[in-house]
Amino acid sequence: MSEQILELDPLRNVAPEKVTTIHIMGICGTAMAAIAGMLKEDGYTISGSDNHIYPPMSDFLNQIGVQVFSGYRPENLAHQPDLVVVGNVITKINPEAQALAASRIPYLSMPQTLSRFYLSSRKSLVITGTHGKTTASSMLASALYDAAQDPTFMIGGILQKFNTNYRIGDGPFFVLEGDEYDTAFFDKESKFLHYQPEIAVITSLEFDHADIFDDLEAIKRSFRKFVALLPPHGLIIANFDDDNVKKVLKEAPCAIQSYGLEPNRDWQITSIRPSPDATVFDLVHENKRVSDLKINFAGRHNCMNAAAVFAIMNHLGIAIPAIKKGLQGFSGIKRRQEIRGIVKGITVIDDFAHHPTAVLETLHALKHAHPQNRLIAVFEPRTNTSRRAIFQQAYGEAFDYADICVIKEPFASENDLDGNYFSAAKLADDICMRGRKARAFNDTDEILHYLQETAIPGDVIAILSNGGFDNIHERLLQALSKRCNESDNGITD
Repeated sequence: MSEQILELDPLRNVAPEKVTTIHIMGICGTAMAAIAGMLKEDGYTISGSDNHIYPPMSDFLNQIGVQVFSGYRPENLAHQPDLVVVGNVITKINPEAQALAASRIPYLSMPQTLSRFYLSSRKSLVITGTHGKTTASSMLASALYDAAQDPTFMIGGILQKFNTNYRIGDGPFFVLEGDEYDTAFFDKESKFLHYQPEIAVITSLEFDHADIFDDLEAIKRSFRKFVALLPPHGLIIANFDDDNVKKVLKEAPCAIQSYGLEPNRDWQITSIRPSPDATVFDLVHENKRVSDLKINFAGRHNCMNAAAVFAIMNHLGIAIPAIKKGLQGFSGIKRRQEIRGIVKGITVIDDFAHHPTAVLETLHALKHAHPQNRLIAVFEPRTNTSRRAIFQQAYGEAFDYADICVIKEPFASENDLDGNYFSAAKLADDICMRGRKARAFNDTDEILHYLQETAIPGDVIAILSNGGFDNIHERLLQALSKRCNESDNGITD
């Protein structure tokens, strides 16, 4: 291949009706595998390529009959597909991307593919925001399904009800998690700008994704562009407890309904009653109590998510009893307050929280749901943002609701900035200064040994990471089971 870097022509695309074969670069990503499944279900012949091919994604793709090439090579395009879908994991110097640039094969990004193939025939309901968009979009998809609306959805988490993160329905609505991350190497705008929103939710707005956004103002610019996409007959459901959300809505072209915990909201959450198994709260609309709502999850943030979903469904004309039933029937998402197991009264919970605000809200929710139990927080900073020092101070306050904090030192990455690293040891010191017990560890084996020695019946162990965390959840449950079995058999150290 020539050392010259070839550029893709942004106008080289094709109408869906002219496509039968599609190749997907970066197919093992969560969203990319979902679009592969959707296109395969719709009758297209799909192939794909990736560097990291392993279960469960490899099993899923094999099960649906998708050929996957290991590694990125020019010959992966030798069959001349009608269209190539390029994931945002692909760089411009990727050898397969260079082969695509040298060819005349049409291509699209994943968000462009969703827009071209699915959104023109459906009403797009887009859930955006720094926090809560996966949960809120999952709640909405599940509740619409229970209300006989037969929705299509594509979401960044696996819904327990469907055991998948996508579904093609015959109903009029497409529920989308609107990610503000960039689209592809040839399109650095946010993904959600391709999603043709008719109704949108903005759950929150904080600085995140420091690897692609310079500051909070850069994120606000993307959200303002998104808001401008709404049609005049559209609707935005917005968390007005967040000042940053209000600021990006000043020039909204459509109606806005506010929600939040504070007074003077169109939809206000009041009288939150937590318990270990559920949360009940009252929803007030225009100063009149509409209903009490029950959800199977802890936390004021989940009450906020449910209120936003209620507001959308109410706008769509769905009866209140059906909305209540749908919200109460929502069985959750994998890796969001997911109980992975209980051993001798020790509960191990898996959660995706990694931003300081998400960590704080998750631990607040769990502590209020289990006020009599010790809460042990185990945190792995894994994202490009959390491995940097940008949130070092904010993390110190995020663990106030945990009784014991266990922090893993972040792994090194080529994306890390010299001299700008997050320190687990410093965070542990800061947490201790705030009156909590905390320790930092260099590897997962040390953490497992500490937890095995420390945990007692009644403890709630919340493991917070956006990655696999070296399969710590299953390994911890196995270690606790082994400890209990040895104790029952009279074996001691």
